[in-house]
Amino acid sequence: MLDQSLIERMDAYRVLLLWQQEGTFIKESGLSPFAMELALGVCRRHLYLQYFVKSLVKKVPSLEVCTVLEMGLFQMFVMDVPDHAAVSTSVELAKAANLGEGSARLVNAVLHAARRSGPPALPPQKVRRVSIENSVPEWLVRRWFDIYGADRAEALAKSTLERPSEWLRVNLQKVSAPVLAQKLGLTGASILYDRYIQVPEDVKLKPILESAAFADGEFSLQNPAAYEVVKLLDLKPGLKVWDACAAPGGKSALMAEMEPSLDILASDVSDFRVEKMRDLVDRLGLANVRLECIDALSPQGLNSEFDRILLDVPCSNMGVIARRPESKYRITQESVKELSELQFKLLESASRVLNAGGILVYATCSPDPLETTQVVNRFVKEHPEFEKVDGPVLPASVDSRFDGFFAQALRRKG
Repeated sequence: MLDQSLIERMDAYRVLLLWQQEGTFIKESGLSPFAMELALGVCRRHLYLQYFVKSLVKKVPSLEVCTVLEMGLFQMFVMDVPDHAAVSTSVELAKAANLGEGSARLVNAVLHAARRSGPPALPPQKVRRVSIENSVPEWLVRRWFDIYGADRAEALAKSTLERPSEWLRVNLQKVSAPVLAQKLGLTGASILYDRYIQVPEDVKLKPILESAAFADGEFSLQNPAAYEVVKLLDLKPGLKVWDACAAPGGKSALMAEMEPSLDILASDVSDFRVEKMRDLVDRLGLANVRLECIDALSPQGLNSEFDRILLDVPCSNMGVIARRPESKYRITQESVKELSELQFKLLESASRVLNAGGILVYATCSPDPLETTQVVNRFVKEHPEFEKVDGPVLPASVDSRFDGFFAQALRRKG
């Protein structure tokens, strides 16, 4: 029978294989805290760990063996796991995964070699070095160099390896932030906007999400960047609001908690995601949020017009790579161009049901100009009935703990 430490490593191994083979999201796998840290850490540093493995072998082994090796190297050189434990558990993992005695011996030999040699030398060419060192695809690093310059590009690449801050958004309709913090044992934690509590790094999130306070709808998980985006809507009592690409529903819930008199339509193109939002709305007890399955590209049936529209479009996730590390390996130059066209079409479509004098906020969790300023500038040029309301907001520039969003408010001229 497998012991608990090996079970957790086996769980992380299976999830990492599924990510590489089928593109699944690691955070949706329900792993234990240790297994989640291991799996996300290996994913964040995948290109570097691949490079490390290749420096130690003459012939690259199978995907399964490489995954075991990457997990072992990550435990030895990044996690607080003793070398001997990292080696022995990796060998046991190879055996438990039925990779064969030969693979187990290879894992043992390679990890012992890594222990003796230490990390490999990095390539001298700067773009290549930044790519390998921070596990960001080379084409993306080169793009960041071209857009932001070398120093900012390297800082962006390094930021993708950081564990992002976790925040609780307090449902002020039910409880205050200080009272909730005390209830959850987070007294002294940082509180922003009277409604966001930063979870200290040494506090496990799982017990918090299993608390009665969570079940009772007293809080949700959300980065405060969302508040910076929603503020641009300039919400007033009684307004009709459409959150056009609402899933998973966090910003709709925030708006409903901020102003219970709003009439909010939260929609998504996916029935499944709408049902997930229903669970959220029910848990929080939000009576002023209506949920519908609507394709924002062709919002048939929306005969009425809205005073405010939030359009948080599908994007490359470049601004939240630390939170969704799988995204940096998925995106390509072609996919970013395709996304920018989709984003423009969504903006055109959603804008048609905005009242004169109304405000639409275009938002993405990517800072890339192709998905942000270029989309907005093209739209305003082709639709002179709209004007920008001040400049764009970049929450990460407000506070380094914020996710990397871009948001631009647009007003239909009255």
